Amino acid sequence: MKRIKRWLKWGVLWLLLAGFLYLCWLFAQVVWWNYADPRETAVMAERLAAMKEKNPKATLRQTWVPYERISRSLKLAVVAAEDDRFLDHSGFDWDGMTQALEKNLKRGKTVAGGSTISQQLAKNLFLSSRRSYMRKIEEAIITVMIETVWSKKRILEVYLNVAEWGDGIFGAEEAARTYYGISAAQLDDTQAARLAVMLPNPRHYQKSFPPRLEAHAQRIEKRMQASEAP
Repeated sequence: MKRIKRWLKWGVLWLLLAGFLYLCWLFAQVVWWNYADPRETAVMAERLAAMKEKNPKATLRQTWVPYERISRSLKLAVVAAEDDRFLDHSGFDWDGMTQALEKNLKRGKTVAGGSTISQQLAKNLFLSSRRSYMRKIEEAIITVMIETVWSKKRILEVYLNVAEWGDGIFGAEEAARTYYGISAAQLDDTQAARLAVMLPNPRHYQKSFPPRLEAHAQRIEKRMQASEAP
């Protein structure tokens, strides 16, 4: 009995140590990516693996561009569409989460997420698309790290460069070139609004841009006038 208790004690200690080291690794990555641009994210790796199951020669398309070479229209559109309190919160929009929960309860299914740009970035960089309580806890911890270490400008810069905009299409530069044949710096308000509303389901909307999404893009374009970006 004493031996079992001793094993349990050491097992718990080893688990705590492993958890601590994992958090240290995450924090080190967050600090590193404050200065170095991430070239691949967990979501990119997951998507590439899925694409290679169908086509072993499949590749992703992503071109990193600095913040200054992304049009202000796209920055405003993404903030307006994805996280209109981006500059005011510290990673979590509690009001938005409450409103999303009320919507979901009213509809009886998940129709709104309430995740901030910082939360989405945490997931994109480190986590898979699988949903679980543990993943949400990890996402929350990473979000706090990112908001502590990075500026809002850096958060938006990285998000716009790693966000998925279609099958194998990642980042604002490739999205602009794929859909409009121009650079991310040249996007106007209308083009930016249309790209922003694709973000919740980019691979689906890549194939079809329904009238209701067009109407949403027009609403986002109007809201951009009142939005702010770093």
